[in-house]
Parts: sequence; C-alpha cells; structure tokens
Amino acid sequence: MSTSTAAPSASLHVSVNRPNPVSVGTIVWLASELMFFAGLFAMYFTLRSTVPDEWARETPLLNLPFAVVNTTILVLSSVTCQMGVWAAERFQPRRSGSLVQVNRWGMNEWMTLTYLMGAVFIGGQIYEYAGLVSEGLTIASSPYGSVFYLTTGFHGLHVVGGLLAFLFLLGRSFTAKRFGHHEATTAIVVSYYWHFVDVVWIALFSVIYLIQ
Repeated sequence: MSTSTAAPSASLHVSVNRPNPVSVGTIVWLASELMFFAGLFAMYFTLRSTVPDEWARETPLLNLPFAVVNTTILVLSSVTCQMGVWAAERFQPRRSGSLVQVNRWGMNEWMTLTYLMGAVFIGGQIYEYAGLVSEGLTIASSPYGSVFYLTTGFHGLHVVGGLLAFLFLLGRSFTAKRFGHHEATTAIVVSYYWHFVDVVWIALFSVIYLIQ
C-alpha cells in the first residue's frame, strides 16, 4: 500500500501589494509640512498668551460671515477634488455627456472646478487682507497682525501651490495619449495635498476666527 504526500506546487505564488512609492513619499512630505504648521500654531498661542489685550482689540476687525463663506468654498473644493479622484480611478479623464450632466463628468471637469474654487478662496483672502489693511491692521502694526498674516499667508501660499499642481495635473491629462495609472496616481497625490491644505485651514479658521 503506497501513500502519496502532497508536495507544494512550484507554480504557487504569493502576491504582495507594495505601497505606491509616490503616494508614500507624498504622505511623508505632508507630515513634514504638518510640523511646519504646528510651529505656526505654537507661535500663535504663545503670542496670544503673552499679549491678550492685542487679541481683544484686534479680533473684532475680522469679518466672520465673509470668512465662513470663503471657508465653505474651500471645504466644498475638497469634495469636488475627491470626485475627480474617483473619476481618475475609473480612468475617465473627460465627461461622457453634456456639461450639465454632472454625474457624467470626468476628472478634468471636476479638477477644473476645484481649481476655480481654490482661486476664488485666494481672491477672497486677498480681499479680506485689503479690508484689514484699510482698518490699520498690517503685518507690522502689532503682534496680532504679524501672527495673523504669517499663519494665513503661509497657508495661502500652500493653496497657490495646490493650484499650480492642478494645472500640472490637467496639462498632463490633456497631453497624455492614453490616460493610465501614472495620470491617476498624479490625481491621487494632488488630492492628498489638497485635502491636507483644507484640513489645515479648518484648524486655522477655528483658532483665529472662532476662538476669540
């Protein structure tokens, strides 16, 4: 009587899903950016505890209703950005219907809308700066002015960087002969950055405009 022992088949392979190095690199870089903004928050709270009278005098100059509208635009732009990512993940760069059929938009349409909303946010921030300067609040007028313009200004520069990234993404999509994994990966990492900028602004808005 013979017994047979099942030997492991040489044809069996173990599938290993390695993380995308571009995505990992982007996340690591965003972690360093988070530390940068943590330093700005620390500066803000340190100055606020040192000269609280400045905050009591200068904070009423802020236009809270306008800031709420501008913040809402930026938050909604994160939603449109994610819609663009989902379109990129199904490899749909362009709309498959008319422009009014939003449910059939591709990545290009969603990312273009996100770009426009981000540009509106920057325009709103410049408008707010102009109003505050006319009220006498400048970066050199007081410690409050210095920390306000530094924190919101550096964030604004990051938003502008995101807008440039959207232009790069759209340019790559339009020039690509075939929309594939590389283009989809670009859309994903740009969305990481944009969501990060959005979350940082929510924290800044809460600290500067709501905690008075």
